[in-house]
Amino acid sequence: MKIPISALIAQKDPVVHSVPVSASAQVAAEAMAQHRVGCVVVLDGDHLVGIFTERDVLTRVVAAGLDARTTPVSRVMSPQPLTVAPSLPLEKAMALISEKRMRHLPVLDAGRLVGLVSIGDLNKWVVEHLQYEADTLRSYISGQYPG
Repeated sequence: MKIPISALIAQKDPVVHSVPVSASAQVAAEAMAQHRVGCVVVLDGDHLVGIFTERDVLTRVVAAGLDARTTPVSRVMSPQPLTVAPSLPLEKAMALISEKRMRHLPVLDAGRLVGLVSIGDLNKWVVEHLQYEADTLRSYISGQYPG
């Protein structure tokens, strides 16, 4: 599967939900709830400085007994997240997510955020392509293949 991650990004909603570095953890959590996403990226201008995930809410805010309304997201985000280039093959992205035990990969092109890929996005891609391959093989075996 030498398909680049940019192919997956091109097929999904291009919006990457973000909050400014000056936002509170409450604002970031509300943004995740509003958009029904598992994370938001944290930006300083248009520069990626961190990622704030559901796991961060649980472990760094709630379990730590912090007040989300007054806690800056910059204090509880995952700073300097691992990022990938759009040219990274999907199989390598899947290996990274598995190896690093993470759920989201920001995609940067020349330092600019161009997308965000989740483990769910990658799973969906694999399932769809395996289904297509299985359907194609069934058509071939049953003599319906147009070749």
